Amino acid sequence: MRQGSFGVSSLMNRRILVMLPLGFISGLPLALTSGTLQAWLTVEGVDLKTIGIFTLVGLPYTLKFLWAPVMDRVVPPWLGRRRGWMVLTQFCVALALALMAVTNPKLHPGWLAAYALLVAFLAASLDIVFDAYRTDTLHPHERGMGAAVWVNGYRIALLASGAGALALADYVGWQMTYLALAVVMIVGVIVVLASPDPPVVANAPKSLKEAIGAPLAEFFARPEALGFLAVIVLYKLGDAFASALQTAFLIGGLGFSATEVGAVKGLGIVATLLGAFVGGLLMTRSGLVRSLLIFGVLQAISNLGFVVLALLGKHAGALTAAVVIENVTGGMGTAAFVALVMSLCDPRYTATQFALLSSLEALGRVFAGRPSADIVGLVGWTQFFVLTVVVALPGLWAVWRIRRSIEPAQPSGAHIPALKPAVSPVPE
Repeated sequence: MRQGSFGVSSLMNRRILVMLPLGFISGLPLALTSGTLQAWLTVEGVDLKTIGIFTLVGLPYTLKFLWAPVMDRVVPPWLGRRRGWMVLTQFCVALALALMAVTNPKLHPGWLAAYALLVAFLAASLDIVFDAYRTDTLHPHERGMGAAVWVNGYRIALLASGAGALALADYVGWQMTYLALAVVMIVGVIVVLASPDPPVVANAPKSLKEAIGAPLAEFFARPEALGFLAVIVLYKLGDAFASALQTAFLIGGLGFSATEVGAVKGLGIVATLLGAFVGGLLMTRSGLVRSLLIFGVLQAISNLGFVVLALLGKHAGALTAAVVIENVTGGMGTAAFVALVMSLCDPRYTATQFALLSSLEALGRVFAGRPSADIVGLVGWTQFFVLTVVVALPGLWAVWRIRRSIEPAQPSGAHIPALKPAVSPVPE
């Protein structure tokens, strides 16, 4: 059934609405082990080399696919395979944040690093199970809007644990700030308890060996498996290159102040929220393939705003327009991309497949920095941003190439009655 046959009003249900607070819970710990933690360490007078080492605590977010099979295989004795893990990991994140809060960074930097690493590991695990729950719970026609609502919740959490935590720390101190956010994580358990069960529950893998090998075997048994991988890797690549050195371009290349850049970046976050919501709304009318193509084209074209900015030089109006347009279109593309990843997951192995596919997409963001710097050194900023538009084209071609396989093809455990023998009809 086409997504466009569903009215917007039919999407305003419990499954969609719960995605906002769940997205908030999922995004809350990220800044607390990265930017906000760096601010705390800097204020406490920790040396720069030690702060640099602390950046490694984010590694679990890029390696979470390694233990995702465990979360597919093991079913907690409460609330089922998805919500049971959600409650357990949330409590553990809250406890680890409390341990960070009571640790003095100047006296015990090693212990603080260990606790921050624990928070990152647990938060990455929370992301694994949240991604699986979202994929298992939303019906195919709800994925676009559900992804948009989720992304907005996640972004709001980044604001709360980033700028919000910094402001709060000025009034109550860092320890009380981290304790307060630990309490928020515990309160968030109420949201999980109030969340609906997935409409259909897939049988868990019978062994850890199956949980590790079967998701790969199932995925690569699909006729267009390599095409799907190409879309995953390439679709957001132009965005990754355009944003890799964006701050360096604005401050070092054009001479904007850090305050000016920070202000427009804050506006960019609001624009991303708007873009994700509009993208989710449009997907209910246009369907997944058309949305991927349209939003992908808009993503690519938006990079031309930085070409104009590079030609104009330091121009506040052009800066605002370029950042807002890029973030609106980026939010639209992200909503479509997350919906695509959800559509490619088999409910028996959702945690593992989603973690693997999202890790592949992250490769562009991780490795775009160094080649971007080399290209800028060779051709300059104006030509570099023109090239980011070119880099976006293979992703669009990959979507077009497999367009007939994206929406009709469902993995073997998807929400389709004809495939009911692959799943259990008993709710979690």
